[in-house]
Parts: sequence; structure tokens; C-alpha cells
Amino acid sequence: MAGKALSLLPPLLLAAAGLAGLLLLCVPTRDIREPPALKYGIVLDAGSSHTSMFIYKWPADKENDTGIVGQHSSCDVPGGGISSYADNPSGAGQSLVECLNQALRDVPKERHAGTPLYLGATAGMRLLNLTSPEASANVLAAVTQTLTQYPFDFRGARILSGQDEGVFGWVTANYLLENFIKYGWVGRWFRPRKGTLGAMDLGGASTQITFETASPAEDPANEVQLRLYGQRYRVYTHSFLCYGRDQVLRRLLASAVQTRGPHPCWPQGYSTHVMLRDVYESPCTAAQRPQAFNRSARVSLAGSSDPALCRGLVSQLFNSSSCRFSRCSFNGVFQPPVAGKFIAFSAFFYTVDFLRTVMGLPVATLQQLEAAVVTVCSQTWSELQARAPDDQARLPDYCAGAMFVQQLLSRGYSFDERSFGDVTFQKKAGDTAVGWALGYMLNLTNLIPADPPGLRKGTDFSSWVVLLLLFAAMLLAAFALLLHQARTTKSASTI
Repeated sequence: MAGKALSLLPPLLLAAAGLAGLLLLCVPTRDIREPPALKYGIVLDAGSSHTSMFIYKWPADKENDTGIVGQHSSCDVPGGGISSYADNPSGAGQSLVECLNQALRDVPKERHAGTPLYLGATAGMRLLNLTSPEASANVLAAVTQTLTQYPFDFRGARILSGQDEGVFGWVTANYLLENFIKYGWVGRWFRPRKGTLGAMDLGGASTQITFETASPAEDPANEVQLRLYGQRYRVYTHSFLCYGRDQVLRRLLASAVQTRGPHPCWPQGYSTHVMLRDVYESPCTAAQRPQAFNRSARVSLAGSSDPALCRGLVSQLFNSSSCRFSRCSFNGVFQPPVAGKFIAFSAFFYTVDFLRTVMGLPVATLQQLEAAVVTVCSQTWSELQARAPDDQARLPDYCAGAMFVQQLLSRGYSFDERSFGDVTFQKKAGDTAVGWALGYMLNLTNLIPADPPGLRKGTDFSSWVVLLLLFAAMLLAAFALLLHQARTTKSASTI
């Protein structure tokens, strides 16, 4: 009898295994998403005074068609901006090599070919393109030649419009401050129920103001409509070319040279020789340029520490005499009333930070900012040197820069005491620099196809428990049969 049972054991086990297999095929399964792989993107911010490289990363799948992007690393390109290589275009491309080599190390090798690489040039190249389109094209061709030699997916080098620069800066600021989307404690992305904030950027050759509005702009050129993370936004933006810090300093210098007197925005006791070529070659000083001048001539200029005259010099930059709209900022440019919170970055931050940290002056209100500007503009050269001995190169221009920022905010953009209280001067949000590059990358990820998420099959927990018990029972039954066979064999041998 035992022999007969044992002879049936193999087919019984085979039938049990078949039954278990059928059960496995019939068990309902669910698709479980695996953690997405990371994608990378590189943006070169070719500003008027220098170039910075930013490497961003985001999950290969996307939230509502816009990547969840974060800064991976950054690199400052040595030397000036690419527009400074107008007479040596190949030098513009060569200047990028050090940072591009860093990108080779920072981006995983297996991701090189799929990593988009972009170069965006701003106001410095916009000015060069105005004065010499051929030189501008040669510079872009030189950097393109360098960028195409790297194993990344080069998507082009182009000059951004002022509108692009303003809008992308606004996107960056609101993204970093989690006004578009936020990662909750439950491990899901959600849209916070709060409004956006305005963004003000002060670069070397231009300044931008951008903020969300409810009503259409009276001038369509100042309105942009965006779709980010499934939401639509109507945004007012304007970029003022020649109103960046470096170009404003040059325009003030040109005015001081014309008066043949001391520079009221420079500290008393400071003097230097100025080459007329450096003053008048910019298109921003074209209106002040004499009909004939010696490009190689040098003029001696000294400072006088005169806040009142400096204010008068700066105020001439803002023309409020005409406006064909219901309201304007300056130079006849439409601007709705500023409303809500604002973040001011780039040279806005560096200027106000100097007043706060180096000069030790309060700047929480518009009145305090004005008083701080008067204080710094009243300092002599020796007094400024005593306060910031390690900042000799920039010290002479802090008065002019601060006076311009104060006048731009109050006279240009019409901030009053109430609205100025909602302005924050900030360099970074978290570990990420505030600027247009991240907003540019966020916009571009809308154009980069998302990888399909990796899926694997999984079972419900209850079904998994049933299968576990079934297989355990099968093992116990097999063990019992084997034990029975052993005992039967032992009894037979004893008899």
C-alpha cells in the first residue's frame, strides 16, 4: 500500500505545482511605479559681465508636463562675459572649457548623450548685436563650435530677449519659493493655495520687473501667458536695456565727463584717469557721445561725495514727461500698479547687502533706504576704505549703484512705503541661485519628452498571504509523505 502511495507522489506533486501556477496566473496584479531615473540639463548663463554654468536634474517622469527641477551643481566661467570677446571670438569659446570639463564629471557618463546643453546670452550680447551684428554672430559661432565638441545634446546658443530674461527670472523665484508646486509630508506634490510674487532683476546691462496681473496689459508687448504645472498665469514684464548696473555707471560717468567737474557720486579723495573709448563706445552712451573725440584720450576725474548732485544726475535717467497709457513707469513704458510681494535679486541684492552689512545701515523702509544712500554718498574715500579694505575695486561705485536702486524703486517703479515693505532682497533660495537660468530650464523641460515610468508587477497583500499559506501547506504535505515513507521502510526492514 505504501509503495503504491509513494508511486503516486510524483504526479501528485506535479499536479500541485500546476495548480499553484494556475493560481498565480489568476491572482489580480497591479502596476507599481518604480522610482524614476534622473535626467540632467545644462544652462550657460552668458551675462554681460561674466558667464555662469548651472547643471540641473529632475526625475525622468514629470509632474503635469513640467519637470521637478533642482540645481545639481554650478561653475563660474573665468574672465568676462562672452560679449567682451568681440575682437577675439575664439577666446569666448575657449573660456567655457574649464566649466564644461566640470560638467563631464558632474553628469553621470551614461547620461551625457541625453543631457541637453543650452547657452543663453543676455543684455551684453543684445548690445553687441545692436552695434555689430557680425561680431555678435562670430561670438555665437565660436561658442557653438566649442559646445558641439562635448558629448552632450547641444540644443543651441542664442540671445535671449529682455522679455525672456524677465519672465524666466520670475519663474525661477516662484519655483524656488514653492509658489507653483510643493512636496508635502505625505510624499506627494501638491499646489499650495498662495499667490505668486513679483521678481526684479538688476544685471550689468539691463534690469527687469515681472509680476502676475489679473487684467490684460494695455501694451500687449508687456504681457506673457504661461502654463506651468497645469496652471495658467498672466504676467506683466518689461526689460529696460541700458539700465543695468554697469551701463548706468557708464552713463553717469559720461555725464560727469561732460560737466568737466568732479563726479558727485564718487567719494571725495578718490580720483582716476578715464579713457574716453571706455565711456563712449557703448550704445547706452550714444546720446552723450561728442561728434568727434579722441578714442585714446584720457581724462582725469575726481569724486566730490555730493548726495544731492548725485541724486540729480541719477534722476535724469528716468523720463516721466510722456505716457500714452493710463499709467507708466518711466520712458513711456506701461506698467500696472505694483502689488503683492516681490523678490529683488542680482545687483539689487548686492547693493542693499552692502548697505546693511558693510555700512551697518537699516534699509527696512523706503525712508531708511534713502537715508542709507545719503550716508554712503557722504563718505570720503578714506572712510570707505576703512570700512571695506578688501573691496577696493567696487568701492567708488557703491554710492552711484545705491542711488540708482533707490531711485529706480521709488521714482521708476513707484514703490511707496507700504509696497516697499513687501520687497525682499535675496541672493539664493535654499542652495539655488535666483536668476533666469532655472526658469529657462523649467520651460525647456516642457519640450523634453518624459521617459515612460518603469513598471513592475505586484500583488495585493491579502493574495500574497494566501499564496504563502498554500505553498507552506504543500511543503508540509510533501514532508509528511517523505516521513511516512521513511517509517514504512524502517518497519519493513525490522520484520
